[in-house]
Parts: sequence; C-alpha cells; structure tokens
Amino acid sequence: MNSDTRNKHINIVLFGQGGAGKSSLVNLIAGKRVAETSIDLNRCTLKWEEYPVKFDGGSYNIFDTVGLEEPQLGIPQYLDAVENAYSLIQNLERQGGIDLLMFCMRAGRLTATLQNNYRLFNEFLCEKKIPIVLVVTYLENEVGEMDDWWKRNKDTFRHQEFDVDGHACITAIRGNCPERYEQSRITIHNLVKEFTADGQKRAWKGGDNLFVSLIRKLRGLVSGKSRSKKDKIVPRLTKRCGLTADVAKQLADRIQKDAAEGPS
Repeated sequence: MNSDTRNKHINIVLFGQGGAGKSSLVNLIAGKRVAETSIDLNRCTLKWEEYPVKFDGGSYNIFDTVGLEEPQLGIPQYLDAVENAYSLIQNLERQGGIDLLMFCMRAGRLTATLQNNYRLFNEFLCEKKIPIVLVVTYLENEVGEMDDWWKRNKDTFRHQEFDVDGHACITAIRGNCPERYEQSRITIHNLVKEFTADGQKRAWKGGDNLFVSLIRKLRGLVSGKSRSKKDKIVPRLTKRCGLTADVAKQLADRIQKDAAEGPS
C-alpha cells in the first residue's frame, strides 16, 4: 500500500448507448460543466474523451467513449470506434489500470444492440475482470422513486445475462426537477465510491485478454503462416458481440494490420 498507489487517479470508462446523456452524466458527476453535450456540439468524434473530476476528496479520470451503435456510424467508423476503444484500454494499462466500467443507457427497452455493446466492453475488452455498474438516465419523470425503474426491470437484465455489480437510476438533466438532479448527483457519487473504494483489490491492468493476445499472436499471421487465430476471433465476435461475419472479419483484419505495423 504505497502512497503512490493510494493517491493515483481512479480510472473510469464510460460507455453505452448513444443519446443516453453520457456527457451530461460527466457534468453531473463533476458538479460543473466539463463536457460538451450533443445539444451544444455536433459531436462526431470517434475517439474517447478524458475528463479529470474531483469530488468528496477523490480524484477520478472519466473516459467517455463513443456510442458504438450510434446510427450515423457506418462499418468503417464502427471499426474505428472499436479500435479506439482498444487503444483506450492500452492507454489505461500504462496509467495504472481500469478501476470501474460504467454502462450508461436511457430508460427503455434492453435491446440486442445494448447487450452487444455491453459484451464488447465487459467480456471482450476486459474479460469480466473489472467492476461494472449500470447508470439508467432520463428518469426525471418517473412516477414514485427513480429506482422503481430498476425494481421493475432487473429480472429482465438477469434473464438476458446482463450482469452488473451495482446500478443507479438518475436524471442528468436539471430541467424542472432540480431536487431529483441533486439527488442523482449524490446517488452517482455514492455508487462510484462504493466500487472504487479499494482500488488495489480490483483495478485491472490488462492481461492476456482476447484483444491483447490477438495483437501478440497475429504477428504470425502477417507472414501468412497461420489463419487459426483470426479464424477463432471471427466467430467469437459474431456470437458474443453481435457483429456480422463481414464486420468481424474486417475488424480482425484491422487488428492484424495494427499488429504488423506495431504500436504507434
């Protein structure tokens, strides 16, 4: 328990549904405007954004990723977004690991696209080795308590194997419900603190996950010696992450190209 480890910034990766208000969620956590929302900015960047945030004596780095299912993303942009997600994982490995995954979704139906996005980060990129919490937004008009939404829907999530360590039902819009907005800030702060309190215990610093091992092992493919690794990755991407065979093959090819060129 050296002081350097204890005082490090806690790294949080925010991902999920496009249009769920991820930027507004960052501002809610920060207690001030640090991220531009889609209303203010026609954000078409496919790269993650980093926001240093402090609250209750803690220092956090929140990494906001692009919503992979956003309708304007075609196949090339989708592949770029996945590559950028992978580069983020690599970057955070150098910064001491990832402490928390935060999946953001708008209150509504749990779609197949949301499940695929969840699996891509939780299973494929991070091997289920990082605590993951669900944040459900746009509940300012929920009748009763905002958390009632989760009570009605939690069985559906469990049935679909959408497993999370914790959850928060909130509004990230002040609007006509300032009391719910402030309540949401307290709720999300408590959630973050609960699952990052013992950073040394669960912070994930990479490992031999599918992407990392793929980068290492695909170097052999460059010389044309073997197709086995790519042949294995394509069905994994199609089955668990919902990609079409064509997109999965393009992604494997893209990673193979990166492996051949080496780190930039």
